[in-house]
Amino acid sequence: MSDTPVKQQNTAAFYGQAVASFSVAMAATAIGIVRLNADAWVRAFLGIAVLYLVTSAFTLAKVIRDRQEAGQLVSRVDQARLEKLLAEHDPFEKL
Repeated sequence: MSDTPVKQQNTAAFYGQAVASFSVAMAATAIGIVRLNADAWVRAFLGIAVLYLVTSAFTLAKVIRDRQEAGQLVSRVDQARLEKLLAEHDPFEKL
């Protein structure tokens, strides 16, 4: 009797909400930077900083996801080894 891992999937509504939230946040930030009462170089610097922050957030999310998936793979391999040992073990075998 083994537990097969169930692949978790996000719903279309959750995906849509995440995309909409990201889009609204980026648009609001871009509008705020463009309408900022400052020199062009200050607005450009803030724009570059926002883009750097967004790419860093995506990279961090990917690294965290990859680490979690690797941990799940190691756990499944260890579980398969344990199940194999238990299946091969005969408690009534004389030593």
